[in-house]
Amino acid sequence: MMMRWEEMTPEPWFWGWGILWMVMITAFWLLILLVLALTVRWLWQAGSGVRSIQRPEESAMEILKKRYARGEIEKEEFEAKKRDLL
Repeated sequence: MMMRWEEMTPEPWFWGWGILWMVMITAFWLLILLVLALTVRWLWQAGSGVRSIQRPEESAMEILKKRYARGEIEKEEFEAKKRDLL
């Protein structure tokens, strides 16, 4: 008496649609993990960007005006340096 192939394998569905379903489920979980990893990476970069925000540098004219306003330089020196900058 000869046994058929389906009777010899413990899971006969495995050689039919079972392989396709295994591939699809594996691809699904890999996709989920990829989305999760990209989300964590994006959140990490967005969080580190907040801490690295700096004020824009002041121009030389703004610094000169502030020094004059604080009284660090006289009007003559302010006017001379202003001409040099312009």
